[in-house]
Amino acid sequence: MTAAREQAGFRALSDPTRREILRILARSDMTIAEVAENFDMTRAAVKKHLSVLSDGGLITVRAAGRSKVNALNPDGLRRVVDWFGYFDAFWDDRLARLKSEIEKDAQ
Repeated sequence: MTAAREQAGFRALSDPTRREILRILARSDMTIAEVAENFDMTRAAVKKHLSVLSDGGLITVRAAGRSKVNALNPDGLRRVVDWFGYFDAFWDDRLARLKSEIEKDAQ
């Protein structure tokens, strides 16, 4: 993940509305209008949120006739999970060493 794409992905995830949009798109691909039906905001506001999610690589947008269909991008989410996975492994290692030291001192 490039630094710019990483930054855009985390920016996209920073907003609770965008996180909810991701949950909704996890169930089904939707047009802007269909996504907007789930929120008390204008279609323009929903479109802005979708643009931020697309810029962050978390969703894809494809043309379907005159509509644009938004879909969850598993690869984009995987990059974010992998980034967190690095730190998860970091803390697993540190905590395992701490546990070992505590158990050694307890003997």
